[in-house]
Amino acid sequence: MRYSKIINLSRPPSSRPKMSAVDRAAQFSAFAALVGLDEQMNETARLVDSKIELSEDEIETLNQKFQRLIEVSDGVKPQIKVTYFVPDPRKDGGTYVTKIGEVKRVDEIFHKINFKDGSEICVSDVLDFDMIGQGG
Repeated sequence: MRYSKIINLSRPPSSRPKMSAVDRAAQFSAFAALVGLDEQMNETARLVDSKIELSEDEIETLNQKFQRLIEVSDGVKPQIKVTYFVPDPRKDGGTYVTKIGEVKRVDEIFHKINFKDGSEICVSDVLDFDMIGQGG
């Protein structure tokens, strides 16, 4: 038997300092093998809406409203309440947002509604709007 001579001997002293129990336990603690997995799972679970496709009648009604807005906004700055689609930057779909604001002008070339606060909405993203007042 090879180990019979050394099996009962005491352990030789180490030249390194003894590691604390806390430090030893930290070596075996769990680690984040899949960094970012929680964020990715939350992003996947986040719900977005699909863009609603308007019927021909709804498009015609909306076009009439836009024509009226163009006529009115020529002289005064109307205030409108508009519901429009905002595409999600990270996944297919988006959300519908409602904004109340004073129209600066309707850009018929680029098909946008420009607001006095500097924001703009693409006409193709508009679901519906109503004029609610006239600004100064």
